[in-house]
Amino acid sequence: MAAKTVLVTGGSGFLGAALVKRLSASGQRVRVFDNFFRGLPERLKGLKNVELVQGDVRDPKSVLRAARGAFRIWHLAFVNGTRYFYEQPGLVLEVGVKGMVNVLDAALAAGTQELIVASSSEVYQTPLVVPTPEEVPLVIPNPWNPRYSYAAGKIITEMLALHGARGIKRVVLFRPHNVYGPDMGREHVIPQLSLKIKGLCAKEHGSVRLTVQGTGAETRSFVYIDDFTDGLMLLEKKGRHRSIYHIGTREEISIKRLAEAIGRCFGRKVIVVPGPAAEGGTRRRCPDTTKIEKLGYKPKVSLREGLLKTVRWYAAQK
Repeated sequence: MAAKTVLVTGGSGFLGAALVKRLSASGQRVRVFDNFFRGLPERLKGLKNVELVQGDVRDPKSVLRAARGAFRIWHLAFVNGTRYFYEQPGLVLEVGVKGMVNVLDAALAAGTQELIVASSSEVYQTPLVVPTPEEVPLVIPNPWNPRYSYAAGKIITEMLALHGARGIKRVVLFRPHNVYGPDMGREHVIPQLSLKIKGLCAKEHGSVRLTVQGTGAETRSFVYIDDFTDGLMLLEKKGRHRSIYHIGTREEISIKRLAEAIGRCFGRKVIVVPGPAAEGGTRRRCPDTTKIEKLGYKPKVSLREGLLKTVRWYAAQK
């Protein structure tokens, strides 16, 4: 039997490319739809049964053409990266909301049977419960803060997927929690710290002083890209209709300890210096992963091992 075609929007991004590689390796025919605004087609070079279609999720005709013949759609296209939230909130919202509406309309028109949608931990901001389950309230603390453009777009995405996809047999949502790994771009905390420490090591001997946003006591939990993709594959097979799943780890670490660990990857001691905090930042974030663990999810890559792989990749870049 011929393999069914699946469509991945945003398939040349960090998360999307990892997913496409796994789908290709499993023998599926994959159509990637991306405008390469942040994604890199080079990430997909040499993959079998992968078709690249350049287009913008804001264009309904292009999305419909890409969706035709697709049994399943993975919708990951969005504008990520904190810098964009602050500098181009209108673009973030436009891509997020129009993109989801167009993907939903295209899926219904094309007769797509399954839709798996990327959301974000940003939808619940600063939760009352940590580790945080999927059922917590979704919050926009301050609509005047452009940072929340991303969270707002993801909340609307969730609502549209849950309530606007009644004609699709299976709709599943997932919320990534600080996924990291080599080639993840430069807009996230681990590559930012790695590149800053790399620069400091080139200029200074011995210990290096690193200024961070906030006190350094803020915490996150990080999941390596391979473990995250394992979670996606479980959702493909076992994710329940109209369900939301957190994908991440429960290993919570402060930004101060994270910076020190990255410093050790360079063989240096890092002295963390507190700096101004970005308005709207979250003090703690750690997911409750009980729901996806019941499907068989179990991360394998320790933070120490994953950091070493990631930092070495960034250290080798010019």
